[in-house]
Amino acid sequence: MHPEIRQIQEMVERESEPIRRIRHEMAQTVVGQDALVVRLLVGILADGHLLLEGVPGLAKTLSVKTLAGTLGGAFSRIQFTPDLLPADLVGTMIYDPKSAEFRTRKGPIFANVILADEINRAPAKVQSALLEAMQERQVTIGEESHPLPPLFLVLATQNPIEQEGTYPLPEAQLDRFLLKVRVDYPSREEERTILDRMTGAPLPAPQVVTDPEEILRVRGAVRMVYVDEKIRDYVLDLVAATRRPGEHGLDELAPWIAFGASPRASIYLLTAAKAHAFLEGRAYVTPDDVKALALDIFRHRILTTYEAEAQEKSPEEIALRILEAIPAP
Repeated sequence: MHPEIRQIQEMVERESEPIRRIRHEMAQTVVGQDALVVRLLVGILADGHLLLEGVPGLAKTLSVKTLAGTLGGAFSRIQFTPDLLPADLVGTMIYDPKSAEFRTRKGPIFANVILADEINRAPAKVQSALLEAMQERQVTIGEESHPLPPLFLVLATQNPIEQEGTYPLPEAQLDRFLLKVRVDYPSREEERTILDRMTGAPLPAPQVVTDPEEILRVRGAVRMVYVDEKIRDYVLDLVAATRRPGEHGLDELAPWIAFGASPRASIYLLTAAKAHAFLEGRAYVTPDDVKALALDIFRHRILTTYEAEAQEKSPEEIALRILEAIPAP
């Protein structure tokens, strides 16, 4: 092993302890959603927001609340509804008659972990307010901008079934999400465990096993994970194939793609791959780390044409074709 990688490996093993504690604590409550837990941890380590999509009852909210409970920071659950106002999210200016001055009352967005429940039920004005928070890590109340905590994570959920009374998220906001995670049903054995656990004694509250400052330190170790130039080229090839598939021998995909993934996809894919390698206890990224998260990176960034919709070709199917066609190093 190269001396530099050996040093990084020692750091990875040393700094992984808080993440091991979080995984152990979450396993006491969350059953049958291992892939979801891994992606929640990738979001924490890669400093990226997540969009969780799945039918009701799949433990999306439970997983987010359990994760927040282990971190020991501030947690806010915001139920997005059509009558929600930006002030309900970010806060507002309140007039104080005693001092004859306005003072700032901060909203629930000022927390470490935000559960944006059913995010697509809020109107455009609320989406715009959330967009600033997600990208700039600050919110504007009145004429002042207020920074958000250094550890700030938006975990949004949406229901893929009910579309009545919803507002589709604009592409600019979708692109701010590190991953779009499809949450699936548990297996029969996992559901039996869920049945036994949820119909027995009440579940204990998750224990605080770390804190935001420790997570920020762990992120520093994640950034040091080694990435070979061949892996960087592989990431660039995958993203380029979503924009110009013909140049990569995928001419049949060209009529289906209106717009490919942005440069943010390249950054996020490499950052997420580093976090995945860290979770696997490795000091270096492999092609499997990239493949493990590529669908979650691409499924909300590939915009399809009317022809693709007519032929029922989804962004996920296009992304799978690209992953199969682009050779891994």
